[in-house]
Amino acid sequence: MILVSACLAGICCKYNGGDNGVPLIKELVRQGKAIPLCPEQLGGLPTPRLPAEIKGGSARDVWQGKALVVRKDGVDVTENFIRGAREVLKFCREMGIKRAILKARSPSCGKGLIYDGTFTGKLVEGNGITAQLLIDNGIGVLTEDEIATLYLLND
Repeated sequence: MILVSACLAGICCKYNGGDNGVPLIKELVRQGKAIPLCPEQLGGLPTPRLPAEIKGGSARDVWQGKALVVRKDGVDVTENFIRGAREVLKFCREMGIKRAILKARSPSCGKGLIYDGTFTGKLVEGNGITAQLLIDNGIGVLTEDEIATLYLLND
């Protein structure tokens, strides 16, 4: 079983109320091979909601109390992101899930590159809150961008 970001499965849980559906991921869910979850909703945030980004570092910095996750209006939503990440990890442990496909560049799910906290579209190296927690706990994380690349290489 694979965990997937719910927005990638076509579930309208993205900050703006939309989704980031990927046909391959939707098919994995349809076949019962993947389970969709949204860490931000699990953390208590509504949909739609204002966009949020990690300000002052990356997820590792957030987990160490050195950075925050803030909405575009400046409101601190760090605790929501941490709560959601912990719920996702708990679910993975209970279900024996060892792999995840998460939304690239997201402050929750991004891996490798995330937005820099200025809401200008600039990317910096780092992981999202959930991605970092899963990686630190031995769960393999890929993004939909990496899946697309692998798919093209194997085609």
